Amino acid sequence: MMILRVQQLTVTYQNAQGHLCPVLDALDLEVKKGEIFSIIGPSGCGKTTLLQTLIGLRKANAGKVIAQGRMAMVFQKPQLLPWQTVLENTLFGYACRGSIKPHIRTQAIDLLTQMQLSEHLHDFPHQLSEGMKQRVNLARALLVKPDILLMDEPFSALDLMIRQQLHNDLLDLWQAHPFTIILVSHALDEVANLSDRVAIFSHKPVSRFTCVPINLTRPRQFDKPSTYQWLAEIERLEAILRGEAVTSGSEFGGER
Repeated sequence: MMILRVQQLTVTYQNAQGHLCPVLDALDLEVKKGEIFSIIGPSGCGKTTLLQTLIGLRKANAGKVIAQGRMAMVFQKPQLLPWQTVLENTLFGYACRGSIKPHIRTQAIDLLTQMQLSEHLHDFPHQLSEGMKQRVNLARALLVKPDILLMDEPFSALDLMIRQQLHNDLLDLWQAHPFTIILVSHALDEVANLSDRVAIFSHKPVSRFTCVPINLTRPRQFDKPSTYQWLAEIERLEAILRGEAVTSGSEFGGER
C-alpha cells in the first residue's frame, strides 16, 4: 500500500542573475506504508528541496503531493529553543496549539525516557551533548505520532558511535510502531543499515532516478555473515553512484 505519491512535481528557484533554475522536473515518486525509504545523490541535486516541498515549507511550481496521514520532519540541526528545557522543547508543537494535556506530557516523558534522556528533562540545550540534542529533535517529531517522518541528514554531524546508537534508537521505535520514514543522507553505511529501498538521484534537475532495494533481512544484526552482506550493499550503492553498475531500476523508471 502506498502512503505517499508525488506526481509530476516541478520545483524551481531563482538564481542570482534572476533566472529560473529547475531542481525537480516533473518528478514521479511513490513510497510504501511502513517502509524506510532513503534518498542519496550529489550535493545540491534536490534531496532537501523534495522534503521541504513534501511537508509544505517550499511551494511547488507544478505537480502534486498525495500523502495519507500526518507528517513530521527532523532537520539536520536540532533547532532547539535555548530558553526551553528538554521537556519543553519536546512539547513545543503542542504548546503552539494551546494547553498541553496531561497524557501528552506523560507520553513526552515516556518517549524521552526511551531515548535515554530521563535524567535530562529539565536541562537546557547548552547543557546537552550534540547526540542528546538530536535525540530531543527526534523525540519532538515522534511525539506527534507521524505516519510519515521526513529526516534531512539528522545524523550527519555526529560521530560514528553516537550515530549508530541513534540508528538503533530509531529502529527500536520504528519496529515497535511501524511508520514510514523518508531519509535523506550522504552516508552509504547509514543508508544500507536503515533502508528498505534507496532512490539514487542524479544532478539536477531530477526527473527520473534509479531505485534499488537493500537486500538485508530484518532485524539487522551484524554478525560476520551479515556484516559481509552489509558491506556488499554499500559497495553496490557506491558503484551505482559512480555509474559503474547497471540496475533494472524500479516502478519509478530508473535513469534515462
